[in-house]
Amino acid sequence: MEEIYKKIKDLRLQKGYTLKELSKRTELSISFLSQVERGATSLAITSLKKIADALNVKISEFFEDETPNQNFMVKTCEHKPFNIKGSEFTYVRVNGEFSGRSLEPLLVTLAPNQKQTQQYGHAGEEFYYVLKGFVIFHVDGKEYIVREGDSIHFPSTCLHTVENPINKESRLLCVLTPVIF
Repeated sequence: MEEIYKKIKDLRLQKGYTLKELSKRTELSISFLSQVERGATSLAITSLKKIADALNVKISEFFEDETPNQNFMVKTCEHKPFNIKGSEFTYVRVNGEFSGRSLEPLLVTLAPNQKQTQQYGHAGEEFYYVLKGFVIFHVDGKEYIVREGDSIHFPSTCLHTVENPINKESRLLCVLTPVIF
């Protein structure tokens, strides 16, 4: 995470923005942005997206190494589960690494009876394929029951939530745009 905080500050300075200017562009407080740049607070993915947009860069730039890495294959032993602040789900990145990629494939695990409470809408598309269990998607005011082997694909601009209504873990393959990691 330290690299991300440093990149935020470096990009802000390269653009010639003060913290006050970045605050206006992101609608995030100056004190919060200062804490982010110092690594004194955690950063939700939604806040990072606002910062990336304000700095006119892809959010993935905060996660890229300086040297381009071309690794097309991801082995199971390389899967590293992670959580995102503000999200209850567990994610695993399953994408190859190369310059200019436009898809973000993830494995998403929903714990038993887990429910997303806040609706989201943002640029891009989302595709989900249920590998195990079943989930209920609420997309643009309509409910979709998506069972093992079923899929759902929708524009991310539609307000949406997902829940796992069963007493067992559900697992999904998710492919989204734009690239966020």
